[in-house]
Amino acid sequence: MGGVLRDWWMIPVGVAAALVSVWLVLVVTLWLAKPDELGIQDMMRLLPDVLRLLTRLAADPEVPRRARIALVALLAFIASPIDLIPDLIPVIGFADDVIITALVLRWITRTAGADALTRHWPGTPDGLVALRRLCGLGDPSA
Repeated sequence: MGGVLRDWWMIPVGVAAALVSVWLVLVVTLWLAKPDELGIQDMMRLLPDVLRLLTRLAADPEVPRRARIALVALLAFIASPIDLIPDLIPVIGFADDVIITALVLRWITRTAGADALTRHWPGTPDGLVALRRLCGLGDPSA
């Protein structure tokens, strides 16, 4: 019993190490998967339009149910005050939201189709081109 009480600090250290490891895996995954010309700052500029896109996609009955459930979970994660990295930390604080959103959007485009993104996109055509590049799709006008 005494050994267990002495090592209580290992639990929060282990949890923190796991969270940092998951975040690093997400960062590396996005860095390897993103187009070279699209940076994290470009993705952050798209955030308001992407949030509206996520809401519209989640409400679309033509989008498969599993994709809509993932979108609702993503919106709950974004709205949640619990983050892998606190949003108070400049630039990287929002990076976990951006990375997870990008990964879910890539999956959604493969599940619901690229036309669903185009149909529900609320932003500018340039923003749609950037979003399509982020999702690994080509330019819609090409």
